Amino acid sequence: MEQKVTLKELAKQLNVSISTVSKALNDSPEISPRTRERIKEAAQLRHYIPSSLGRNLKSMQTRTIGVIIPDILPHFFAKALYGMEAKATEMGYRLIICISNESLKKEKESIETLISGSVDGIVMSISQETQAKKQIQHLLDLKEYNVPLVLFDRVLAGIPCDKVSINDSLQAEQATMELISTGCRKVAYATGIPFTSVDDQRRDGYMEAAKRQKMKNRIIEFTHDKFPHQKFLKLLQEEKIDGILASDELSAVQVTKCILNAGFRIPEDISVIGFTNGVMGENFRPSLSVIDQQEEEQGKLALETAIDRIENKLPDEFMDYKLKTTIIHRDSTRKV
Repeated sequence: MEQKVTLKELAKQLNVSISTVSKALNDSPEISPRTRERIKEAAQLRHYIPSSLGRNLKSMQTRTIGVIIPDILPHFFAKALYGMEAKATEMGYRLIICISNESLKKEKESIETLISGSVDGIVMSISQETQAKKQIQHLLDLKEYNVPLVLFDRVLAGIPCDKVSINDSLQAEQATMELISTGCRKVAYATGIPFTSVDDQRRDGYMEAAKRQKMKNRIIEFTHDKFPHQKFLKLLQEEKIDGILASDELSAVQVTKCILNAGFRIPEDISVIGFTNGVMGENFRPSLSVIDQQEEEQGKLALETAIDRIENKLPDEFMDYKLKTTIIHRDSTRKV
């Protein structure tokens, strides 16, 4: 069977914009009769099936929103999805969920799938590979399809769209200062999510606090599937680390496990604070002190923002929401 031709492929073949093709196929008076005829003839020759036209016609909305997340396993994204589903049901929309698995290629494919499926808008958190390679053209191209985009958690300033997140830099700085206020003098930053916007901001916040306290930067970077036990132990022993700020929940659990296995006590010898208020950290022994990222609220607000944008309830300028967060102190940090 011949593969379905897309609106994008038609536009490329005819050397016109995607919006021009869409308007021509909908008999828009903005497009000249000659151009409309040329585009329609090409569409007929290529057997174009206009399954996605509904997304460009306000009277033919599908009331469907596509959601793309980097991973389903982290507590943050699971809770964010829970919030989105609740808000979508409340507002009469349904969701189509895609997982990029931190892959640029998979992220692009997910966007193409959602667009061809006639979603009215897309809510997403950007994959690690997309940010590492700094390839965002597929996100910028969404404006050609008239599909509103809302980014949450992992957001980039160079993408013109609505955004929902927390102030990661400020929260990391405050968490580092809290560790110092409880007596820590050599605080390290441990991250298992390098090459992401949230890691960049959290790292900046940690370094700002270190600078203010005239404290040496101690940063250890790794991937969750290859935790550097020996390298981390060497850092603990040689640098006499007494505080750790972890970039995310799994990183906090991994460093805590390594600390305990090495015979150190938590929090007597080393205090630990991580990001994300998840069940893993709450039920770990010792229970982990965390920065509450308001994951469910982020999901709800991102979904509501997408719907408001679709229904023309927002001003032309894009929104940039920063949710307030708090540090939840448990057993992994000392009392002030």
